[in-house]
Amino acid sequence: MGFISDFKEFAFKGNLIDMAVGLVMGTAVAAMCKSFIDNIVMPLIGSIVQVNFATMKHKLSGEGDDASFLMHGQFIQDVINFVILAFVIFVALKVASKWMKVAADDAPPSDEVVLLTEIRDQLAKR
Repeated sequence: MGFISDFKEFAFKGNLIDMAVGLVMGTAVAAMCKSFIDNIVMPLIGSIVQVNFATMKHKLSGEGDDASFLMHGQFIQDVINFVILAFVIFVALKVASKWMKVAADDAPPSDEVVLLTEIRDQLAKR
């Protein structure tokens, strides 16, 4: 029974569930950012510079179905997608850390801190 109870403890720990929720939310944010890039940003950039990045490619070799291409337009689009996604995650972490800091500042001191403070004060009186 030890293996099953150990697995339950591992699977239902708060950290693991928080990580799973974070993974799902991160996937959703990534999909949203990709859609934003593909459907809004890249068409705007393409209309400004008169280039469709999705079709930018360079033929390396071959003919017909056997041709191989260097898809540098898609790479540019993926780099822009990465930069925007990294920026969104950076801003989200900055906001979350600010919220956590405010919550930690408002929290009362733990029992250990109160006890250690009392001990320190008693020693200072001697």
